[in-house]
Amino acid sequence: MSLFDADVTDTLAASGPLAARLRPRSLDEVVGQRHLLAEGSPLRRLVEGGGTTSVVLWGPPGTGKTTLAHIVSRATRRRFRELSAVTAGVKDVRAVIDEARDTLFMSGVRTVLFIDEVHRFTRTQQDALLPSVEKGWVTLVAATTENPFFSVVAPLLSRSLLLTLEPLSDADIADLVERAVADPRGYGGRLTLTEEARDHLVRLSGGDGRRALTALEAGAEAALAAARGVDTGGPDADADAGIDTADGGDSVGEAVPLRLELLERAVDRSAVRYDREGDQHYDVVSAFIKSMRGGDVDAALHYLARMLEAGEDPRFVARRMIILASEDVGMADPGALGVAVSAAQALELVGLPEARLALAQAVIHLTLAPKSNTVITAIDAATADVRAGRLGPVPSHLRDAHYRGAARLGHGAGYRYPHDYPDGVVRQQYAPDVLAGSDYYRPTGHGFERRATERVEFLRGVLRGRPPEPPADPAG
Repeated sequence: MSLFDADVTDTLAASGPLAARLRPRSLDEVVGQRHLLAEGSPLRRLVEGGGTTSVVLWGPPGTGKTTLAHIVSRATRRRFRELSAVTAGVKDVRAVIDEARDTLFMSGVRTVLFIDEVHRFTRTQQDALLPSVEKGWVTLVAATTENPFFSVVAPLLSRSLLLTLEPLSDADIADLVERAVADPRGYGGRLTLTEEARDHLVRLSGGDGRRALTALEAGAEAALAAARGVDTGGPDADADAGIDTADGGDSVGEAVPLRLELLERAVDRSAVRYDREGDQHYDVVSAFIKSMRGGDVDAALHYLARMLEAGEDPRFVARRMIILASEDVGMADPGALGVAVSAAQALELVGLPEARLALAQAVIHLTLAPKSNTVITAIDAATADVRAGRLGPVPSHLRDAHYRGAARLGHGAGYRYPHDYPDGVVRQQYAPDVLAGSDYYRPTGHGFERRATERVEFLRGVLRGRPPEPPADPAG
């Protein structure tokens, strides 16, 4: 549990990790989250107007939740208290609330209570916050990486303003690392980044600003150590860092370049050659889809890992899997669509890195499933007829007969209710006359569609008044 005032916390952060040293001190220094920072936005009104509204900040790691809590406290000149839901109990919560209430009554100074990972609080712990939030003893700023509609009790959520933070864009991350290089709180111009190193930091971040700064710090310390002649762990360290040691190191006052090779070694992670906006993006996802379609589970998992490691939007990957479940698996395994959708939902609820397990499970299922493209061929054939103008009026016995006057028009007359007949089906025309007898869905003999073939032929036989055709001989 931390009970430091904001200015004391800032003093300690000044000698801490790079991400702590560079923590924004005002909304104008915040990177990303433009949808929350616009003039007149609820967050800006809270900071500039000093209101008492409590907020729940929902977003992935490294997007600025803790930073915004500090800014709210500093801008409103309030006491700042912080609890971690990982270590704090009900007793800790009540102690902070009692202190905040007493301070408010004695000096009129309000308290900002920041609770990180509030989703880890039990219902009892969250309920303990309700009186203080409702009475305005504290301004609660709660941060969570999980969906608050599932992880935060409804009474607390209803008393708070929910603000959703988005992963930082590639441009945001690039701006952040360049600021870290130039800012006196960072490296103050003592370091430069090559374009390749900067791009690698962007890829490594996955939209997480703290992760990008942590990787930059590892690489920067290695480069600066090499410039001072300190062994950084490899025979080619100085060469990788771009340091000419012939005259004993870098020139006085000369910025040290951080190159890709040294950065890779410092963070122990190779650069993934992948351009999310260029040909590599389309080539890799194409190979991913074709590997699943072709049944190569190992290749499909390789391309999944390659995309995730390169910082590809995992929601894009999940969407492609949902499409494949209908387009290439279809009715050969009707459950495949549910698996793909469940993986996408798991991604939204859990987030990376844990959700990669759900994505991988879905990839394995889709790749091993029997394949059929009859869903897409059926809807394409039906769409082609519609676009060609083969429409025709709806048969009168199928038209809506519930409104006044429908009976005089003959609507619904002669309709046969299928449940009144054996097997729940009866001879009856459903398609417009111009399309009577058209077969769009043509099941294969793969997986579930072996049974679907028999069912389709039976239903068409009854509906059209003809005996079902015998199944085709697989031997030809």
